[in-house]
Amino acid sequence: MGALVFAFECAHAQTAPQFPATLAGHAFLPARTFIAPPADAPESLRTSGKYTAPDQRRRDALESIPGTSYLSDRSAPRPTGVSLPFKGQPVQGFSGIKAMKDGTYWVLSDNGYGAKNNSADAMLTFHHVKPDWKSGAIKRLSTVFLHDPDKKVPFVIVNEGTTKRYLTGMDFDIESMQFIGDSVWFGDELGPYLIRTDRKGKVLAVFDTMLDGKVLRSPDHYTINTPAVSGAFTTPVRRSRGYEGMAASKDGQFLYPLLEGPLWVDADKKWENKDGREYLRILEFNVARGEWTGRSFKYLLEANGNNIGDFNMIDADTGLIIERDNGEGLPEDACNGPARVDCQNVPAKLKRVYKISIKDADADGFVRKVGYIDLLSIDDPNGVAKRGTQNGKFTFPFVTIEDVDVVDADHIVVANDNNLPYSSGRKVGVQDDNEFILLRVPELLRAQ
Repeated sequence: MGALVFAFECAHAQTAPQFPATLAGHAFLPARTFIAPPADAPESLRTSGKYTAPDQRRRDALESIPGTSYLSDRSAPRPTGVSLPFKGQPVQGFSGIKAMKDGTYWVLSDNGYGAKNNSADAMLTFHHVKPDWKSGAIKRLSTVFLHDPDKKVPFVIVNEGTTKRYLTGMDFDIESMQFIGDSVWFGDELGPYLIRTDRKGKVLAVFDTMLDGKVLRSPDHYTINTPAVSGAFTTPVRRSRGYEGMAASKDGQFLYPLLEGPLWVDADKKWENKDGREYLRILEFNVARGEWTGRSFKYLLEANGNNIGDFNMIDADTGLIIERDNGEGLPEDACNGPARVDCQNVPAKLKRVYKISIKDADADGFVRKVGYIDLLSIDDPNGVAKRGTQNGKFTFPFVTIEDVDVVDADHIVVANDNNLPYSSGRKVGVQDDNEFILLRVPELLRAQ
């Protein structure tokens, strides 16, 4: 028995192997894709991005606030060529995806402009889309707007005094999505909360996050008040590090929301880690009972400061997780010196899709990394890519790659969150589009 335990522990300690990925399809939705809000939406939602100015003052003049890359150095802000506010609501920021059997996909737009305090006019939406892998176009089939007419949200929302009570990015930051029966479930970063709606986007319930019998809160949880004295309190969940990915068991009995950042351990004054390497929590929620089971798993990051982008199950025991660093663009576009506006000051180094096994979690709850594919080195021998391939290698060098799901026995789909108008990873000075890639990865999906 001792030898078996030793062998199992050694297997967990080994570096997961890399598997090949071949580009089978490439499509994109242009960054400048906008839709009108519903006819019964408040007038304030006819435009979007009014609260995004650096000085945080409201600006109503359309396209008066230039967009710059999130990763720009303050000394050299890199423009993206797109400015706010927008007329209408942008179809952007895809941060969760579900592949349908008919070749269509459901995707969700996250909270808007990256923060609670600047997204009060960004409507929360999810979209039904269909990529044409041959032409490279993506058709938007429909859009659903989240709303709370029955007042299920337990706190004051932006559109409190309206009948439909449309939700905005100041209310929630939805980052993951699952369809179970007639309901749609969303994982939120701000609370973090779980949100259940019907297929038309009407909120049915909102759940706090529970771990070890306690509510997990971030600084943006509705019960947290700004302290009178600086440094007077801490929360276990860092701001904007709530639920980023959320898988569902194949039978629909459980949800597995995954935190984007490690939890703060107040007693130790440090983020949760194992031998200095930070890890993230995967929690388990019983859908039928509407409650947390108390069980959780741990995902060990390849490097401290990395984030996850999405999480979906392959089968009952294994799933796919995007792990990424916080860089954008290719090393050959790096500044290699002082930051400038014509180069990447933080180029991408690690953008991967990992296959993990929950069944093989060790005694401490750490899931096993079975293997991975490198999104910065994808084979494209047939020239499938519409852009991004050099010398037969296609790259996906975006800062926030936040969508992955299984398409069939050989293929997965991956997409980026383009952070309109704050990301410029594909080409310096040009706002990223919403790109979808179809990848042939049979070896990864069959790996044991």
